[in-house]
Amino acid sequence: MSDNPMITTDTSTDAGNQKKQKKFRITMNAPVTLVFAGACLIATLLISVFDEPMLQFFSCYRASLASPLTYIRFFTHALGHSGWAHFIGNMAYILLLGPLLEEKYGSGCMVEIIGLTAVATGLINFICFPDVAILGASGVVFAMILLSSITSFKKGEIPITFILVAVIYIGGQIYEGIFLNDNISNMSHIIGGIVGAFCGFLLNNKE
Repeated sequence: MSDNPMITTDTSTDAGNQKKQKKFRITMNAPVTLVFAGACLIATLLISVFDEPMLQFFSCYRASLASPLTYIRFFTHALGHSGWAHFIGNMAYILLLGPLLEEKYGSGCMVEIIGLTAVATGLINFICFPDVAILGASGVVFAMILLSSITSFKKGEIPITFILVAVIYIGGQIYEGIFLNDNISNMSHIIGGIVGAFCGFLLNNKE
């Protein structure tokens, strides 16, 4: 009989220790969405502190085409917000829908959709409403809402969920634009929804 004792390893304990050592970490799961939200936060903070000088940069309105700032505003107006309630309301939707859409379509695609929505809403406001200045990410929000309603569908078919969302959101904006005077840019909401719907059908037809 050997005098050396038998050494055994408690593998269950080792596995338990490994599980205990595993730590959670924060990940940058949707870089475009988070950077856009961060830029909106900075723009809204600047507006709240400096007011009029920043509103001239983060809003879109009829101005001279000879000024380079006029073209920059077609993009930057989507970052500014009229107040913190306006900002929080938009960010709630963007931070909810943005990561899901970015995961499906990719970060580059989301940059294009946000940029296209900003330019479309800014340009139409510039042409059609010379006395109105718009600002905020509401157009981007509506683009994401309509885009998320058609994230998966068969070619040649229109999902009933898309129809319901379009009726509720876009129809609601048309109603408010005609019958209510609440100082909300319903036009930017409608244009954003159209952009989101167009991009959704275009992207899904490619798959």
